[in-house]
Amino acid sequence: MRLKCPVCGERDRREFYYMGDAVALQRPDPEASDGVWDDYVHNRDNPAGVTRDLWYHEGGCAAWVVVTRNTVTHEILKTELAAHAPKVAS
Repeated sequence: MRLKCPVCGERDRREFYYMGDAVALQRPDPEASDGVWDDYVHNRDNPAGVTRDLWYHEGGCAAWVVVTRNTVTHEILKTELAAHAPKVAS
């Protein structure tokens, strides 16, 4: 897979480090139960279709990049610097 870094241009995926879903997680209340905290720390959705993921360009310019991609077709739909990407709440 190749990703287009907004700073460096198209690069091999191995230059990037996948950091997870780019959707903002809602941190539980500090007094929440162990079950709520376990769910927050360990469980994430794994949707089939379009996702927004956060990637770190570790082998390049050190940019944080939001990648919009289709997990079914592996098509990269958009890449943008995380600082410029619109925020999406969960």
